Amino acid sequence: MTVAELIPLMFAAILILAILSSSIRVVKEYQRAVIFRLGRLIGAKGPGLFFRIPMVDMFRVVDLRIVTFDVPKQRIITKDNVTVDVDAVVYYRVFDPVKAVVSVENYILATNLLSQTILRDVLGQVELDELLSKREELSKRLTELLDRATDPWGIKVTTVSIKDVSLPEAMQRAIAKQAEAERERRSRIIIAEGEYQAAAKMSEAAEMYQKAPLSMRLRELQTLTEIAREKNLIVVSTTGVGQDLGQMVALAKAAKEK
Repeated sequence: MTVAELIPLMFAAILILAILSSSIRVVKEYQRAVIFRLGRLIGAKGPGLFFRIPMVDMFRVVDLRIVTFDVPKQRIITKDNVTVDVDAVVYYRVFDPVKAVVSVENYILATNLLSQTILRDVLGQVELDELLSKREELSKRLTELLDRATDPWGIKVTTVSIKDVSLPEAMQRAIAKQAEAERERRSRIIIAEGEYQAAAKMSEAAEMYQKAPLSMRLRELQTLTEIAREKNLIVVSTTGVGQDLGQMVALAKAAKEK
């Protein structure tokens, strides 16, 4: 064969290789290719190797991995008219690539905007105390609502987490005063309970002393002895002058030994 005859064959071979190279496509394990043939949906292909007809088939690759979206800080007015700034994080993934392409123009943008809207709507219906103390419950509620709204798009929302709640400086001071007042209230309750218990024990002791006058007298002598020892005083008691001398001596001896 002459060179002139080989040239058309070479061009034909190159054309065939170009067509084959444009017809063979590969998608990774975490990707799917949604194919349209002349505008009509064919389905999702992958992972691995698949073929398409050049100039006829169009495809769009969809990532099935979990997407992390950091919700921009949202200024929210709570139910009790307190303005707060809330940061949140949304985790979602595509479970149906066909729906993600056919049902919505841009599923990433749509999911991100919808998450911001639902965050403002839900947190605007709760009071500040509930927002600060029940973050886990609110996160679960946000996850359920967002997942239900994005399900027709083939999107599965796995988690919505409230990352941070920023309060105005005036509100922070008010909360600090409230916490301080609460601690003061608790300390006063503890002191009052202690005094109540002490009074109850003293009342029981008075009843016991009333039943045993001798114990009361011994206690009195012991107290006088302790006062005299500490203050270097001489205490003269006139109580019981008319009592029996032997009884007084016995009481004094018992108090000294004790």
